[in-house]
Amino acid sequence: MSRYLIVPVAIACGLLLWFWGSGGFDHLAAWAAGEQRDFQNQIARALRAARAEQPEAIATLLTVCFAYGFFHAIGPGHGKVLIGGYGLGRRVAFWRLSAISVLSSLGQAVTAVALVYAGALVFEMSRESLVDTTEQVMAPFSYGAIAAIGLWLIFRALRSFVRRHKGQAAHSHDHHHHVHDHDHDHEHGVCSDCGHRHGPTAEEVAQVGNLREALVLIAGIAARPCTGALFVLILTWQMGIAMVGIAGAFAMALGTAMVTTLVGWTSFGLRGGLLASASATRFASVLAPTIELVAGLIIAVIASGLLLRAL
Repeated sequence: MSRYLIVPVAIACGLLLWFWGSGGFDHLAAWAAGEQRDFQNQIARALRAARAEQPEAIATLLTVCFAYGFFHAIGPGHGKVLIGGYGLGRRVAFWRLSAISVLSSLGQAVTAVALVYAGALVFEMSRESLVDTTEQVMAPFSYGAIAAIGLWLIFRALRSFVRRHKGQAAHSHDHHHHVHDHDHDHEHGVCSDCGHRHGPTAEEVAQVGNLREALVLIAGIAARPCTGALFVLILTWQMGIAMVGIAGAFAMALGTAMVTTLVGWTSFGLRGGLLASASATRFASVLAPTIELVAGLIIAVIASGLLLRAL
């Protein structure tokens, strides 16, 4: 049945290429930017209503903040390329990729809250100084971390190619097969002499590596807070309704998380479709590292370009 996935996957890839080549993503970003401006005006009105303690003002503000986060995430940034590239290039569990998407977006809200209140209360920074700190310090750090993830994917892919080449070379020269007996009455990973484990299993090492990658992904995205969240937090702090601003920042983060999660799900399905369609071909063994290499290159190139622009 896997060969029947070739046609829909090819059609989907062709449509994406056509949409990109025809400037569809530029039009989508322009439309999202226009929606953002409308939502910014709605946020300002909702903030004034919340300050005046009008009924349902807070619920309206949170709804508008959520919608702003959604439309804002359609534009550049917010880790979509990283989440999509990671989901496409690595074999990641569906729930893990979803959790990374949500936690990275919520991490942006945490960073925004910490930056505003640490900067405003402790260092007495102005609104302009907070925004400059975000753009000049935190943004380059975020782009650098994202580029490092891309380079790591490239390294893993190249290592897979090298191992495959060495395995083929060893197999072609090994014509002698030796038969030997050994005792199977033991548990793998446990010493037969003392009954204790002297190190982690391969599965545990892989889990630690996946956790480390997930933490770096989340930190890389969360390091750069959303400017819209900074805007709401600063205004609500000045208006004396700080908790409303914090709730609004997290509502924005949830709206952003919806977009990044959808991107992650799309990349997860695309990877599965590509691998399934090639499972019966001679390219099956090299397709996974090839996808990982391409995803790493895309992430590294885009993040490096953003980093150079920010420096």
